[in-house]
Amino acid sequence: MEDDNSQILEHAHSEFKMQNFKQAEELYTKFISSCLQTRGCEASNLATALNNRGQIKYLRVDFHEAVEDYSSAIETDSQFEIPFYNRGLVHYRLGFFEDAKSDFQQALKLNPDFEDAKVSLQQTLLDQQHKINRGY
Repeated sequence: MEDDNSQILEHAHSEFKMQNFKQAEELYTKFISSCLQTRGCEASNLATALNNRGQIKYLRVDFHEAVEDYSSAIETDSQFEIPFYNRGLVHYRLGFFEDAKSDFQQALKLNPDFEDAKVSLQQTLLDQQHKINRGY
C-alpha cells in the first residue's frame, strides 16, 4: 500500500511542477484520503501533500480552503515551516495582520534563514502600523 501511495505522491509532485494543477490536486486528494484511511504515511509526506494542495487552492483564490489545508499540514507536521509561511500570506492578503505576523514568526522560529518569511513579516508589521495610523 505504501508503494502505491508513494507513486501517487510522486505523480502529484510531477503534475504540480508542470503546473497541471487540476490533475495535481486530484492526485494529492487521493494521496491524502488514502493516508488518512490507512494511517500508513509519513507525516512529512502527508504535510507536503496538504501544503501543495493548499497552494493550488491559493492560486485559485480559494483562500478559506487553502488555509484549511495549510492548517492541516501544520497539525500533521508542526516543524514544517512552509505551511506557516503560506498561511501567513493568505492572512496578510485578507488583512488579518496579527494572524499573518504570528504565522511568519513561527516560520522564522523553525527556520531563521527563511528570507521570504523575513520580508513578509516586515511588510506585515509596516502595513499593520499604517492601518493603526489611519484609525482602522
